[in-house]
Amino acid sequence: MIMIEINSLSGSTVWDKFLKKIARVVLTRERSKLALSVALVSSRRIKELNRRYRGKNRPTDVLSFQYGKEGEIAICLSEVRKNAKRFGLTFKKELERVLIHGVLHLLGYDHEGSRMRAEKMREKENYYFKICQKII
Repeated sequence: MIMIEINSLSGSTVWDKFLKKIARVVLTRERSKLALSVALVSSRRIKELNRRYRGKNRPTDVLSFQYGKEGEIAICLSEVRKNAKRFGLTFKKELERVLIHGVLHLLGYDHEGSRMRAEKMREKENYYFKICQKII
C-alpha cells in the first residue's frame, strides 16, 4: 500500500483526490514503495525553500525532497497557474504535469547536468502524462 498525504496550507482540499490518483499511478508503475507527502504552498514559502535548498532567490512551481523512503513535494499553485497560461494548458493539466515531474525527481530522474538524462526524464513525464489523461 502506497502512503500519500496531501497538505494544503491554503486550507483547500479540492485537489486532494486528483493529486493522490496521479501520484499513485506514477509510484505504482515505477514499483516504488516511497511514502509521499505533497504540500500546496504559497509563492512566498516556495521562494524561501528554493533559496534555502537550491540557492535560487525566486519562486518556482515544484520542489522535491527525499528523506530515505519518504519523499516530500512542495507545489506552488500560483506558479502553476502562471505556467498554465504561459504553456497554453489548463490549470489542471499543468498541475498534473508538475506533480509527475516532482515524483520523478524523487524516483531518481533528473534533467540537469546531462542532456541524455533530461531527455529520459522528459520521456517519462510525457508517458505518465498520457497515462493519467486516460485514467483521470
